[in-house]
Amino acid sequence: MTSRRTILVSGASIAGPALAFWLNRYGYAVTVVEKSGTLRAGGYPIDVRGTALEVVRRMGILPRLRDVHIDLRRLTFLDGDGGEVASIHPHAVSGGVEGKDLEVRRGDLTNALYAAVRDDVEFVFNDSIDALDQSGDGVDVTFSGGGSRTFDMVVGAEGLHSRTREMLFGPEEQFHRYLGYCFAVFTMRNTFGLSHETVMWNTPGRAAALYAVGDNDDVHAFLNFARPQPPFDAFPDPEAQRNLVAEVFADAGWEVPGMLAAMRETDDVFFDAVSQIRMPGWSSGRVALVGDAAYAPSFLSGQGTSLALVGAYMLAGSLVGRDPAAGFAAYEQSTREFVTVNQGLVGEGGATLFPTTAEALEQRNDRLRKLSAIPPAEGRPAHSALTLPEFTPTMTG
Repeated sequence: MTSRRTILVSGASIAGPALAFWLNRYGYAVTVVEKSGTLRAGGYPIDVRGTALEVVRRMGILPRLRDVHIDLRRLTFLDGDGGEVASIHPHAVSGGVEGKDLEVRRGDLTNALYAAVRDDVEFVFNDSIDALDQSGDGVDVTFSGGGSRTFDMVVGAEGLHSRTREMLFGPEEQFHRYLGYCFAVFTMRNTFGLSHETVMWNTPGRAAALYAVGDNDDVHAFLNFARPQPPFDAFPDPEAQRNLVAEVFADAGWEVPGMLAAMRETDDVFFDAVSQIRMPGWSSGRVALVGDAAYAPSFLSGQGTSLALVGAYMLAGSLVGRDPAAGFAAYEQSTREFVTVNQGLVGEGGATLFPTTAEALEQRNDRLRKLSAIPPAEGRPAHSALTLPEFTPTMTG
């Protein structure tokens, strides 16, 4: 018997487990390393649309995801005084397709992916890659926990701030395309009577939203603001993040004061810049990148999760019957156009959804009032711009 080729996948969020599923299907021996102690539970809602729906169908997890679909029914926009501007169906803004596209809690998707692959793949939690040393025969990996192993290939799937990308290609700054905004998201008590809906307050350059995924006791609070340059000094410091957000929204009305108070008390604040990762190439030697590590499109596109799922499928399939260099090249050749068109959905940053001037905000509000009078959109072409090929699950050479 020929020994199976070994692949290490770094990251157990979405792209990592999805990639592990398909690699295992195609005969690889897969190890997934994750720096956290467990999978992340709960989490803010994410979308699965277009081509990505076919990926989860082929994985056999579509019925499970349908069962936990959130079904957001209303998106209400407010002005600076808290008055209603427009109330519309969310798909009118997202370009989603009602009754087909999925919106689920992030934790529900990661749990479904993990359940689909945990019995066939080795998972190592509480560890991460510390160093990589490539040779013609494999990749020697030194782990932060002290161990070392050799793999035929390594794939970084750690997200926007990928450590594997930094080790392989250099500092993030050269690939980081800042889109002009920062945001904080966290959970707080639903004392607002919201159900299956989002309410968003806007003033120029600032937005605050409350997102109720159901009838439960919590809502997802979201604070977004324009900023000319990323606040790099705040990224490693949670207290500095909270202080920055509180400063920006200090004079805001509506429910914002209560949101700021809740942000001070909660331990689940996620803060980051709104940005993309744009790279000239997604691999080097026997190491490749997938998902946000290679091509984060930002939440403004609504396609981060879908790109991760599609990219994982295409990477695994492209390796079938090929050596690493040829497989990685095929992955990029077949997937880059889909990535590019979805990254392009952000257009002028978030100017259409989060205007930075009073004039632009009024123009946006006029468009929203007109949208409320028309049916939801039938989906954006970018979401389904790639037709998934069928890959033959044969043992690789």
